[in-house]
Amino acid sequence: MARFQIFVTYKKGIFDPPGATAERALVSLGYDEVSSVKIGKFIQIDVADGTSEERVAEMCGKLLANPVIEDFRIEPVEEA
Repeated sequence: MARFQIFVTYKKGIFDPPGATAERALVSLGYDEVSSVKIGKFIQIDVADGTSEERVAEMCGKLLANPVIEDFRIEPVEEA
């Protein structure tokens, strides 16, 4: 089995409602040093050995991320 970690975030310039809500909440709780919060998705996927990162990117572009408003970064996980 091969494992990949996928980090999905909103593209620059796209409003991040969960991040904005968390940012306001942290400031209202007294964390005045907070100036920005971005919230995204973390996906871990196990695939058959030999599956390429390009194939995983294809999965992201078709289902796991919305390429219109989201960017994604794929990291292969080294075996433990």
